[in-house]
Amino acid sequence: MTAPNRNTLWASAIVEELARAGVSAAVVSPGSRSTPLTTALARHEDVHVFSQLDERSAAFFALGRARRTGEVTPLVCTSGTAAANYHPAIVEADEARVPMLALTADRPPELRDSGANQTVDQEKLYGDAVRYYKDLPEPAADERALKSVRTTVARALATAEGAEAGPVHLNVPFAKPLEPTPVAGDVPADLDPEAAAGRDGPYVSRHAGVPELDDRALRELASALEADRGLIVAGPADPPGLDAEAVTALSHATGFPVLADPLSGVRFGGHTRVAPVIGGYDAYLSPDLTEADAFPNPEVVVRLGASPTSKNLRKYLAATDADQYVVDPAGAWREAEFAATDLVVAEPSRLCGRLSRLLPGGGDADWRAQWEDADAAAFDVLEEDDADAAPDAFLEGRVLETVVEESPDPATLFVSNSMPVRDLDRFAAPSTKSITALGNRGASGIDGIVSTALGAGSATTDDLTLVTGDIALYHDSNGLLALDRCEVDATVVAINNDGGGIFHKLPVEAFDPPFTEQFKTPHGIDFEPLSALYDVEFARVDARGGTADDGENDDAAGDALAPDEATAALRDALATAREEPGSHLIEVRTDAEASHRAREALRERVGERVREE
Repeated sequence: MTAPNRNTLWASAIVEELARAGVSAAVVSPGSRSTPLTTALARHEDVHVFSQLDERSAAFFALGRARRTGEVTPLVCTSGTAAANYHPAIVEADEARVPMLALTADRPPELRDSGANQTVDQEKLYGDAVRYYKDLPEPAADERALKSVRTTVARALATAEGAEAGPVHLNVPFAKPLEPTPVAGDVPADLDPEAAAGRDGPYVSRHAGVPELDDRALRELASALEADRGLIVAGPADPPGLDAEAVTALSHATGFPVLADPLSGVRFGGHTRVAPVIGGYDAYLSPDLTEADAFPNPEVVVRLGASPTSKNLRKYLAATDADQYVVDPAGAWREAEFAATDLVVAEPSRLCGRLSRLLPGGGDADWRAQWEDADAAAFDVLEEDDADAAPDAFLEGRVLETVVEESPDPATLFVSNSMPVRDLDRFAAPSTKSITALGNRGASGIDGIVSTALGAGSATTDDLTLVTGDIALYHDSNGLLALDRCEVDATVVAINNDGGGIFHKLPVEAFDPPFTEQFKTPHGIDFEPLSALYDVEFARVDARGGTADDGENDDAAGDALAPDEATAALRDALATAREEPGSHLIEVRTDAEASHRAREALRERVGERVREE
């Protein structure tokens, strides 16, 4: 192999090892110091390069792709604050166990701590948020150095996609020239061919295993699950997700219902035809249910995935006296109520499959039916006229309900934090549709939501819908540039309640000031100009009905629709977005306080109905 200079040789070796290990795409932001890596990626025919102008959006875009695929999409940026802008996404990847590889270009060591322009301390920039960090040596046309860097790439990928997947960081210093400019004598003609060109395939092949119980421990666990009353709780899943068929098999073998978080990969899919998948629990569970004779405690609980989105479910489980088995492949603790009794270090899907072959089937049929009846009652109430819950109030949860009902099969659905993911949990009934529901529940921030969703969409041919709040859309509106630049089509549904509606759930709501100005923070932003800026079709559904203020921030009060009219208008807008090419932005204007009051009233009605069953 020949190269014009050592930087080109070094960067090509890194990119070759990424491609030979199966990396098919990378996200690159423009910059000078990263020129060798960017050039090597652009010239590699097996790697698709997504160009992102904003490093913060770039990192979340790569995060989204990895959420959808379970595989690394490397990031490349220049030195300085460009690398710092990766940090929010790296924190999310760390907490949510999403594989990520950040390749940050850097100044050569002699320029560090010298006042040189665009030079910051990038060593261990992300602290403990990364699984593995290495400051690579300066590029060298040397046999041992090249073999070392090829090995380092393999180690980085193995760690990023390991049992406790997450972000890794390789800091890559380059001295000039950064372009593929010939430098006489820089690359020896007799350089060892294996070091220069690598091996046939990856220089170091990765052979990933999964943690699992030995036979004795497996039999002991199977014995503990031979109970009349048990639950399988499937929380948000680590990429690439729980195997719904394996979870279904365990449900059949134990007779236990499955309480499936919408982000678990188990709430939606064909398996719901035959498995007792429960989705309405957030609307009726509470700690005091455990004291009611009509709803006895479970004896045993198997917990898969991360902590559930539903606070009501978490508190209910904490109030039981059941044996609770937290299954985690990395042996980490992800149960913040500290009510679990056992930690099972095993890959959850494989464990479910193995256990299902040992258990004879059974469980209390009445117990299982009780959960199914409660779920049916909950969704019956949710389908009734909202006017009985709160006159003239549009429930924001209807947006999520409608989006799921109108989604094609298959579909990818990304939901923002704060209220959208909670409303998806409460309002989206289990469905046979193949819907991949995703969200950033690691650190549960509202930053980078748009970019993460579009990153997920770039990794699939599924129809993509993002449901986001207004603050989250404002926070990452520049991420919409990826619609055109990265060739992703999406339907973005923005719930605009003019501020942080979730704060109505907190006690601080009763203290105003400072509630309105410092927590709800009304902004009065008109999102329609985004349609011209990013070339998307725009539609507005004003669902404020009789709740809209008569004046401030209310330029469309005369067009406000009653709840049933607003739902119909949203269905029409979604249908148009499905039928017409390109991307669409649908703004749904709501009244946060009225919607929250309606949620409270609806929860009371659901609780009463379930207790009557």
